[in-house]
Amino acid sequence: MAPSRSPLFPSSSPSPGSFHLPHELHGDGPHKVIAVHGWFADRAAFAPVVPDLDRAAFQYAFVDLRGYGEARDVPGAYTTAEGAADVLDLADRLGWHRFSLLGHSMGGSVAQRVVASAEERVRRLVGVSPVPASGLPLPPEQWELFSTADTRPEHRRAILDVTTGGVRPGAWLDRMVARSLACSDAKAFRSWLDSWSGDDFHDGLEGSTVPALAVTGQLDPALSADLMRATWLRWFVRGELVDLPVCGHYAMDEAPLALIRVAEDFLRADAD
Repeated sequence: MAPSRSPLFPSSSPSPGSFHLPHELHGDGPHKVIAVHGWFADRAAFAPVVPDLDRAAFQYAFVDLRGYGEARDVPGAYTTAEGAADVLDLADRLGWHRFSLLGHSMGGSVAQRVVASAEERVRRLVGVSPVPASGLPLPPEQWELFSTADTRPEHRRAILDVTTGGVRPGAWLDRMVARSLACSDAKAFRSWLDSWSGDDFHDGLEGSTVPALAVTGQLDPALSADLMRATWLRWFVRGELVDLPVCGHYAMDEAPLALIRVAEDFLRADAD
């Protein structure tokens, strides 16, 4: 099935409630899944996994958050709360009363916000190197690196290198930086950082019974399995953890087939 694309509402002056989260659909299965990208990329971040998804079991909606991709020029607050509201609005527009969520990094924080806002609508949650709902405070030297990455491509490259264990080819790092610069608005990119690093809404998740899988990479020093044990697994009563070997922060690129297998096996366990 060829992907269907959603036209973007004119971004010059969207009226309240008129913004339609840009997305593309893959598959026509009964289990609906909304996938939310991370800080460095738009929905194209999921491109490496798209060809091998189970389209008979699932229907995926891959979205562009405000400031990225087709929504690059859309104004907004660029917060996880706003992103969650946009995701819920999209679900309503698609007629998906219940759905699962797949969120990478910052997108994992947005997905957790959706659970905190409308737990009854979420079937299952998969976070791929997800930023915890308690935020991710950065020490001063790291904050300097991250907070200037909006205008300094070499800082984006350094972040990519560190979070993938310093073992990825230089050409891949360069390609990822170029993609990040092309698909994101610098102002939005910087504003999103304040939200995903500083927002703390974990009180709204403690005791949640939504089945929730955290997928981490053993080469990622920041969003590690240990951090998920201290956060994710404490908040989600039905939380699970898979730590992928020889993988860092970008499992979609580094281990796409392994990611598909663990994520879809987890989602498929829901027979609703």
